[in-house]
Parts: sequence; C-alpha cells; structure tokens
Amino acid sequence: MNQFPYDAVIFDLDGTLFDAEDGIVSSVVSAMEELELPIPEDADLRLVVGPPLLDSFRNLLRIPEDRLDEAVESYKRHFAQEGMYRYQIYPHIRSILQMLREGGVHVGLATSKDRNIANRVMDYFGLSHYFDAIVGENVDHVKLGKPELIRRALPEKYRCAAMVGDRCFDVAGAKGAGIECVGVSYGCGSEEELQDAGADHIVPDTESLRALLCPGAEIPRGFFLSMEGLDGSGKTTQMELLEKKLRQLGYSVVRTREPGGCDISEDIRSIILSTDNMEMCSTTEALLYAASRAQHVHQLIRPAVEEGRVVLCDRFVDSSVAYQGGGRQLGLETIQQINAPAVADMMPDMTIYLAIDHRTAIRRRLNASTPDRLELEDLEFFERVQKAYERLIKENRKRFASVDAERDIDSIAKDVLAAVLEKIEPEAKWEE
Repeated sequence: MNQFPYDAVIFDLDGTLFDAEDGIVSSVVSAMEELELPIPEDADLRLVVGPPLLDSFRNLLRIPEDRLDEAVESYKRHFAQEGMYRYQIYPHIRSILQMLREGGVHVGLATSKDRNIANRVMDYFGLSHYFDAIVGENVDHVKLGKPELIRRALPEKYRCAAMVGDRCFDVAGAKGAGIECVGVSYGCGSEEELQDAGADHIVPDTESLRALLCPGAEIPRGFFLSMEGLDGSGKTTQMELLEKKLRQLGYSVVRTREPGGCDISEDIRSIILSTDNMEMCSTTEALLYAASRAQHVHQLIRPAVEEGRVVLCDRFVDSSVAYQGGGRQLGLETIQQINAPAVADMMPDMTIYLAIDHRTAIRRRLNASTPDRLELEDLEFFERVQKAYERLIKENRKRFASVDAERDIDSIAKDVLAAVLEKIEPEAKWEE
C-alpha cells in the first residue's frame, strides 16, 4: 500500500470537485428574475459560489430579510430543474478519488449545500461510490457550519487529515476542525485568498492536487472505446455528444479516428480515401489500413490509455474486418491476421455499434456530402459489410453494445451513454 500523506481527505463540493459557477450563477439569476428583484450593479455573482446561500443573498445581493426564504426556495427549484445539470467535474478528479480509495484513504465530502441536493448531485455525476461520508446542511435544523460538517465527514480515528477546498471558508472550517487544509486555486477562490486564510498547501490545478494527495501512486489505466457502423449511421454526431457528456462527468477524453489520428496515419488516410486512387487493389487497401492503425496505436492510443485517459475512436479494426474482409470479400479471418501486429494487445475495452440498415445508411450518407472512394461502392458491397458486422457482434457479445441508430439523435445518444457508463464504471450509481 502507498504511504499517502493523509489517511483521511475531506473535499468541498463547489469549486473543488465541480466547476459549479455556471450552474449556481444561472440559478441565482433565475431566482432574482422570478422574484423581480434587482441584482446590485456592484455584485460579482461569482462570489455566490462557496459561502452559504443565505449569506450570499443577504450580503452580496442585498435581498430584504422578509424575502430571503422566498429567494432561497426559488433558487433551489431552479437549481434542481436546470442548474445542477450545468455542473462539470474537474479533470483528474475521478482518478484522484479512485487512487485515494484504492490506497485505503477515508474519503469524505463536507458541503454547505443542503445534504439532499448534495446527494442528488453526487449520484447524478456518479461520484457517490467513492465516498465514505457525504455531509451537508439539513434545512430543517440549525445550520451546522463548516467546522462541524468537516468533523462529521471525518472517521472516528485518523493519523493525519486534510480538507480540500477553494475558498477561505474551507480553510477556516479545516482550522476549526483541527485538520490541515489544501487550498485549490483552480476553483472560485484566488491564491491570495487562500494564502491570507492560512491554507497549509495551495495547488494551481488538479494534476498538482493528485501529486500532493497521491505521491508515487500509479495512475489508473484508462479506457479504450471504439464506435462502429456503416457510413451514414451517425457516428460523428454520436461521438461528439458522447465526448461532451464524458468530459462533463470528469473523464479525460481523447477523441480520434481511423484511418488517421496522427500525422503519418492521416497521410495514409488521404491515400486510401482519395477518388484519385480508384485503381487501388483490395489487398493494398487492407494493408494500408493496417499500417495506419499500427502507427495510431503506437503513437496515440496506447500512451493515452496508459495515462489514464478515455480514448474515443471513430472506427478501429472491426471496420477493416467488415469493409475489407466482408465488403471486399478478402475474408474476415484474413483481415484479422493482417491487423494482428498492428493492434497487438490494444483491442477496445468496448465497442458501440450503431445498427442501421445498409440501404438507409448509404442514402443518408450520399445526401450529406460528396462521397469518398469507398462510399461510391454499390449496395451489394454495403450489404456484405453489414452482415460482417453482425457476425462480429455475435462472436464478441461481451465487447459490443448494439444501439438502434434508426431513431432520433437524442434517443440514440441516451442509449449510447447508458451503455458506456455501465461498462466504464459499473460500480457507480448513475441517476437521471
């Protein structure tokens, strides 16, 4: 076991685990508009992130005392309906939490938010399973205050504990609870604020936080996901939506494509797809794909996965097996053998297949833009490709997740995300 500097680490929520500014500020603005209350011209709305909400409404926004409760209720309603969904987990936070848990460190959350809202946020973003204790304020009782929240998030016994937060309130809370404070200046507080408050350590970014909390620990392996389907199945759109959502959930994402993904592979892509090369024979085509893939795996995919990143690849070896093995009729096993040294041990951890009839797919594709060399093939070619994909799915059920792509974009995206999250982090509690 790694000897981490702390055997108990308590985190703040807003500005520490999450980039919360957009979600909180937008909810404040909506509440003020609903109540028809003016926002003071000198009010810096970013300062509402961190302190107890009631204090911000009273001192920063100068809401009359007789309307404070009304303003808080309006804010909570807007936050629950929209604001919380604008949150974004900071990069590397997931790996930090995983490393701490695997290192036997007690992990807690102490937030001035209502505890029910805090639990909703943590569940929606799939973070709850990393925490031994999640502590927030209870609106039905007297406010506990940050020091008491931290005490309740700590274990009964510990050797050395730290509170990680982005504002002076977190530093004061840590001191009040008798533990160290690690200030993070990437949140809503400044380095000067944290220094003045007396933070024991100050880090500028989450990579520095990981190095401080988990020195010498191995970064968890990343995840390799490929997306497959016929041209016209909607892969590009779904890749964009999946990338955006995974980034919001705190995953460090590298998006790439095949053929291509790095300079040498992109040069090969140009040769393969150019309509100037219509005389290219099927074997040459298959070998060029394999050559492009070998460089791609070596230069981009393997290093990214080893660095703990999630690699999203638009097509991988299954495309070669389906298009050259099935479509070109070179044989599925032959293409797999050609690609064996290129792929080595870097098969995807998961493959999403966007299922669509080949006639519908090619009609979509030809209506979208000028077709490349492969897209000029006849319907029989694409029928063979579709059947090859179906055979691959049947033979690799554990790796493939087939999603009906003949529906609206949002329905497809919802199913794609659900399948990916279930695979990438099955222990997480994902709530809609």
